[in-house]
Amino acid sequence: MTLIDLAIGLPTMLACLILQVSVTFWVVKYYLRLSAGQLAKSGWLAGIRPLMMVMVVMMAGNFLQMAIWGAIFLFLGEFDSMHAAFYHSAVNFTTLGYGDLVMSDERKLLGPLEAANGVLMFAITSAALMSVLQHMIKAHLVSGEKKQ
Repeated sequence: MTLIDLAIGLPTMLACLILQVSVTFWVVKYYLRLSAGQLAKSGWLAGIRPLMMVMVVMMAGNFLQMAIWGAIFLFLGEFDSMHAAFYHSAVNFTTLGYGDLVMSDERKLLGPLEAANGVLMFAITSAALMSVLQHMIKAHLVSGEKKQ
């Protein structure tokens, strides 16, 4: 069953990567477009709202990935409801690992695969937020130099 789990898990991980990269490109472009004029005019506080939007949209991408994994678990018959499947998925994706709901022995490898996927996707989210924050700080410093 290990090969079947890999045949299910690896393409799912690839789909999640494509989803998160797409969300990241879109939301960072949104931030740069929106913040370029605002930071120079209003100071660093003007960048907080777009930064919050970046965080919310990227987290929505992560939640969507949890739902995808949950739907796969539901489709495979591991859980009776989407609620339980999504909860289990969220526990795996965040590497929380409660262990209160477990999958059958045939599908247990999907849990660690989803956890590895979650670590990578949260790393992308964190890196993008840090990049946006660095841009915000740089724009604030440059606008401060222009005022002097």
